[in-house]
Amino acid sequence: MNKLARVKVGIIGVISAVVLSGCGDDVGKVSLGMFTTKDVIIDARKDPKIAGVTCHISRIEANLSLADPSDMSIACRQTGPITAADLANIDTSANGEVVFKASLSILFKSLKVRRIYDAENQTLLYLSYSTKETNGSHKHALSTVPLYGTKAWVEPASSTH
Repeated sequence: MNKLARVKVGIIGVISAVVLSGCGDDVGKVSLGMFTTKDVIIDARKDPKIAGVTCHISRIEANLSLADPSDMSIACRQTGPITAADLANIDTSANGEVVFKASLSILFKSLKVRRIYDAENQTLLYLSYSTKETNGSHKHALSTVPLYGTKAWVEPASSTH
């Protein structure tokens, strides 16, 4: 690799590190080994419209590498009150709404988390996904937060058969 190419790769790596540094509230970072620049990053994100929900998102951070994988995992839990007023402020369409977004590379790849409300089962769904296809697949993961036991829960109408 010539000197100019090495400088370009170095600049791209620095830009990637700066972009990723603003991705969220890191609560954990685990190295994948001594001879790799890849780490597992765990971010904690509060739902901006439902303060009683926190999502933990794990993803691979590949510093100084253009081969940033799209693998991720998500776990969302109730960490505070959830009320009917909270639900009144969210998008309840089948597409839901993006609640978190983070750039994963300078090559137009993003990690997004979309909240979808399953009204029939009174459950909040949190879908994390990559916006760039990797190895023939758009990577994604799903977590749910049931509303049972919260102030947002509505007792289903009793049905007689």
